[in-house]
Amino acid sequence: MANFTAADVKKLRELSGAGMMDCKKALDEAEGNVDKAVEILRVKGQKGVAKREGRSAENGAVVSIIAADNNSGVLLELKCETDFVAKGDKFVAVADALAAHVAKTSPADLEALLASEIEPGKTVQAFVDEANATLGEKIVLDRFAQFTDGFVAAYMHRTSPDLPPQVGVLVELDKENAEVAKDVAQHIAAFSPKFLTREDVPAETVENERRVAEATAREEGKPEAALSKIVEGRVTGFYKENVLLDQPFAKDNKKSVKKVLDEAGVTLKRFARIRVGV
Repeated sequence: MANFTAADVKKLRELSGAGMMDCKKALDEAEGNVDKAVEILRVKGQKGVAKREGRSAENGAVVSIIAADNNSGVLLELKCETDFVAKGDKFVAVADALAAHVAKTSPADLEALLASEIEPGKTVQAFVDEANATLGEKIVLDRFAQFTDGFVAAYMHRTSPDLPPQVGVLVELDKENAEVAKDVAQHIAAFSPKFLTREDVPAETVENERRVAEATAREEGKPEAALSKIVEGRVTGFYKENVLLDQPFAKDNKKSVKKVLDEAGVTLKRFARIRVGV
């Protein structure tokens, strides 16, 4: 049995993020040398990365970084297999490091992000694979958003007090208004709109809604003369459910989100909403 202490095990766990038994085995193999044990865990972990590829990663965290002057912001989702790993400091630190890298480098897309160097000689993909290895679970980075052209704010929502945020919203206004930005971001978190404006809804989606609405009305036996009005009413309902500017505002459902923005004299340029695993 190698000569190491409980403090050595604790230190190795903090350095590697690995489980207690794995740390003890690594210290045994390393004859109590913590640095060598870290290398052993990394090698063993990397060997397991390929085995984990087919496993499901539906837990995780959403993190955000907003510039001090609110002129830019990042929203990023990092996924893992279990909520146990998701709420660990090591996992959240990896997510924060990735978000900071996005803020610094402004990658064009996910492919560019994964190929970029987060450390000298280490790509983001290698950085994620390393986390996969040390944490012992499948770790996936496949979504981020970055806004850099207006007043940017974020709202982060925890679905459970012992987990990191599971829902994140990033909004970009054409001018500064922190209160409206927060209110609208909270509304988006709660009501999950799919589109900003009616014009953003694909024409084929609207046409399909019309077909479904007409078929449903006919099935219900509605009179032929009333079909057109009924169909338009149901399409309008679709807009109110899915288009942000058409939705009744969360804090005052007598107003639409568009009316709230108009009254504040600001324009919402774009938004991003990410819920872990969805």
